[in-house]
Amino acid sequence: MPDRPEARDFRHLLKPGAAMVLPGVSNALAARVVADLGFPGAYITGAGIANTFLGIPDNGLVTLSELASHVAAIRDVFAGPLMVDADTGFGNAVNMVRTVKLLERAGADAIQIEDQVFPKRCGHFDGKAVIPAAEMVAKVKAAVDARSDPRLLIVARTDAIATDGFAAAIERARAYREAGADVTFVEAPQSLDEIADIPRLLPWPQIINIVLGGRTPELPNAKLAELGFAAVLYANVALQSALHGMQEALSVLRRDGRMGEAARLAATFAERQRLVGKAEYDALEQKYRTD
Repeated sequence: MPDRPEARDFRHLLKPGAAMVLPGVSNALAARVVADLGFPGAYITGAGIANTFLGIPDNGLVTLSELASHVAAIRDVFAGPLMVDADTGFGNAVNMVRTVKLLERAGADAIQIEDQVFPKRCGHFDGKAVIPAAEMVAKVKAAVDARSDPRLLIVARTDAIATDGFAAAIERARAYREAGADVTFVEAPQSLDEIADIPRLLPWPQIINIVLGGRTPELPNAKLAELGFAAVLYANVALQSALHGMQEALSVLRRDGRMGEAARLAATFAERQRLVGKAEYDALEQKYRTD
């Protein structure tokens, strides 16, 4: 059984009403920032990896091996629990077995899978389609059977609001829970009534995803806790903020040919080295020097 410290056990954290904020990270540097700011957990975003690693939209083109390598790198620098966006599981129920085993070995503490047709789309894009509920039930069962540590959470997401309506999405979430999912995730509710109904109708841990510019209205964390949500994803706040910062700083460089006083737009050199732990590596160099 993998060594999973108590601090990484999501089961003690994702309780109805906890409204645990999980910032999205797409690389180890973002994970270091999240840890440095004191967030206890993080969400490894597939959309973020697609955007930052490949420079493409969230259209299901990141491979399982690429995802696993990102998870392993982030795991090395982040001590808290990690929820990993595994999209559709990279195939059918048989593929799901390998997906769960590989991501668990890489360091995932929770694995989120969804019921979209492959290639999937971002949950806030148009043009989505979902697989039959029975097929997703089989994939959830395969994911549950594949884990070696029962503390690894299986999170089952449905995108059926966009295709079949709210009531159908609720029924799918119930079916996925019966199949063994620890947490369910009804993606992209579009009204305050729908948001409130999700934890009321599904009385086990629920996730809500807040996408800046997306379809789900943002509510205060205290309100989401009152409604009964276990976790609140802000999957791409770090990514969108970093993108805006790059555009601001590089616009100055392009316009002026130098940064000058606009260097205030960037983190200092010293802060950058502190965040990536340069002092620790300096100490290692001193410890093992041979001259």
